[in-house]
Amino acid sequence: MLAAWNGRNDSLTLEGRVLAPAQGIDEHLRITVTDGVISAIEPTAASALVIAPAFVDPHVHLRVPGREDEETIRSGTEAAAAGGYCAILAMPNTEPVVDSASVLGALVEQAREEAVVPTGFMAAISKGQLGDELTEMAELAATGAAAFTDDGRPVVSAGLMRRALQYSAVTELRLALHCEEPSLSRGGHAHEGTVAAELGIGPYPSTAESVMVERDLSLAGAEGRPLHLMHLSASESVAALDHALASGVRATGEVTPHHLVLTDEAVRSLDPNTKMNPPLRSGEDRETLRDALRRGPISCIATDHAPHARHEKDVPFEEAPFGVTGLETSFAALYTHLVAPGIVSLETILERMSTGPARAFDLVEPRIEVGARANLVALDLDAEWTVAEDGFRSLSANSWLLGETLRGRVVKTVADGRLVFAA
Repeated sequence: MLAAWNGRNDSLTLEGRVLAPAQGIDEHLRITVTDGVISAIEPTAASALVIAPAFVDPHVHLRVPGREDEETIRSGTEAAAAGGYCAILAMPNTEPVVDSASVLGALVEQAREEAVVPTGFMAAISKGQLGDELTEMAELAATGAAAFTDDGRPVVSAGLMRRALQYSAVTELRLALHCEEPSLSRGGHAHEGTVAAELGIGPYPSTAESVMVERDLSLAGAEGRPLHLMHLSASESVAALDHALASGVRATGEVTPHHLVLTDEAVRSLDPNTKMNPPLRSGEDRETLRDALRRGPISCIATDHAPHARHEKDVPFEEAPFGVTGLETSFAALYTHLVAPGIVSLETILERMSTGPARAFDLVEPRIEVGARANLVALDLDAEWTVAEDGFRSLSANSWLLGETLRGRVVKTVADGRLVFAA
């Protein structure tokens, strides 16, 4: 279930090069939206703008309830609108954890009042995200859960994970998994490699992720249940996903912009805004992720938008929390570092930011066709802009891109038929 503020619909027109890869559209068109629905699509003269299906982010931390100093539903969804998103899914690792119908129901109602774009909420797999006891998944599904995850923590017990997969069949909702073996990652702050060794930083090996990826894919195959692998970072994880897909396991995977763009070399700066979980990995890992994105085993780009208060990140690297923001910079970062240099096509980026995530979670796919609810993004590919703290709509500015000049900018976003952002 996606909840959004029920404001009035405005009629509007967008025109430009319309690029909808999943539909095979690449034409210069004028799109008219009336009462929230695409009412006309007509040929038009060439324009500098690219119009595409708006983006869907399946991995966002809104910090509500409990840490409204870092983000609120209003500020987080305003950031999403500015980033070109028409729908987001929020994580349950809040204070309190979203592990009961009462907490989830309150969030769904709050989003109806405050969310600028449709917002879904994942509920926890285990009570308190402690990994000991399953939540009441059926009740949570009936209350409006979009999926189940213990993101921020792994489900360490294989037995509990098996039961969660079995229980998910009752709800027909997907499990989204943070894959980490804590006995391998404990004390780790950066990828286990030359950089961490030279800086004397606690190592976080790739196997801490991949062994759990392999375990969870094996369990999903045995139970005949689908699952979603969150923020993949390692070559070994991609190999496990490839093997599982070839064996008939129903699995989807996501990757973040920062793992597609950076490597652990960025950690040499000791900037806490380069610290995330899983950590930035090697150049080989980054190339494997890019290849999997192009080929399709990784079908989703997710920001893992993780806002933190300034004082939390303004500490030495190893003391800082994991996580960076990303909603407002994702498209421009990918266009600048992957599309413009010819590494990944624009069509692939647009599809993996829109149709791919929607399909992974059985959400309504943003489509450009007469009669469809309007979910559109207008992009100026020639625009250049510098990422600065005072430019964020998010309450937090812990971005790995601060001070960097990017190319490509969102100039309009239409979500659920409403113009929610205009530059």
